[in-house]
Amino acid sequence: MITKYKNRHWIFLVFFWFILGITIWAQMIEGYDIRSATYQAVLVLISSAFLAHFLSDVILPRALKKNKMSWFAVQSIIVVLLLSFCLAIIYTVFSDAASRARIYPEEGTLNSLQFLWARFCGSIPAAILICGTACGLRFYQEHSVIEKNHAQLQQVHLEAQIKILQDQINPHLMFNVLNHIHILMQSNVQLASVLLVQFSDILRYQLYECNKEYVPLHLEIKYLKDLIAVEETRWGNELEVKSKWNIEDGQLQIVPLLLVPLIENAFKHVSRLPNQKGYVHLSCEQINNKLNFKIENSHTEQYKIPSKSQGLGLENVKKRLAIQYPEKHQLNIDKTNSDFTVTVVLDLK
Repeated sequence: MITKYKNRHWIFLVFFWFILGITIWAQMIEGYDIRSATYQAVLVLISSAFLAHFLSDVILPRALKKNKMSWFAVQSIIVVLLLSFCLAIIYTVFSDAASRARIYPEEGTLNSLQFLWARFCGSIPAAILICGTACGLRFYQEHSVIEKNHAQLQQVHLEAQIKILQDQINPHLMFNVLNHIHILMQSNVQLASVLLVQFSDILRYQLYECNKEYVPLHLEIKYLKDLIAVEETRWGNELEVKSKWNIEDGQLQIVPLLLVPLIENAFKHVSRLPNQKGYVHLSCEQINNKLNFKIENSHTEQYKIPSKSQGLGLENVKKRLAIQYPEKHQLNIDKTNSDFTVTVVLDLK
């Protein structure tokens, strides 16, 4: 991509100098013979190209690298004046009194030194235009390179952020489930065994699928169902767990483990009134390219279950949504005195 861009840049430069040379030669041919006009056009083109590219390809990159643009402005003035002087010398050497009177009627009575000064002043606008065009092209090229490097660094930074957020989920979830299995091993070995088998499916998915940037939706849904099954096994009859799934196209792609903290959060912070069951209700529906995920849990501050661990929860989801689905998601959080509801709408297109 960069090589292709550089090739286009050089093609444009060659075209620019070719057109400039033809224009200069066409102006010279009106007052001089073909040979003299060609010599002048070639010399003007060579001096212009050398000084303009010295300014744009040597001085400008150094100024940008060292952030010394004020000194570059001074150097630009020097180069412009030097180019103007070179052009004035060429015009003076290839002209005589007769040609000056014919081509420059107002300067026909000037001697060579006066004509040199007049041509020097008259060439400054052309020198500014030539140097300015060359520097403009170079600055555009440097700016494009800087923008591309910045975009690459930004992409690397975002990927690192995503990796950190995802890596937080994996061990956190594993520690929680292993802790539940450890507790059950002391009271209900058979249930602990069931939970261990379910947990193996979760580990398999995390090890072999979650290293990808995107995974098929049907695999992520299966993983979420396995996670719900683990929580149902762990809570038993203490909670009412309902889940509704409606997936039309399981081949749509989704980032892995995005919705896991919401499920973990719901089961972690579920609470219930005395002599009543708490509940966690989940619905996940995919229609066309939209995924609607909603999870609701009973929530009462007075009777919520205390927890020593600090969950990753909503902050993790918010950050990942902002990074991986910018302007393609909706996140709504509704908290009342009796329940806590989180709704996520994703555009999976």
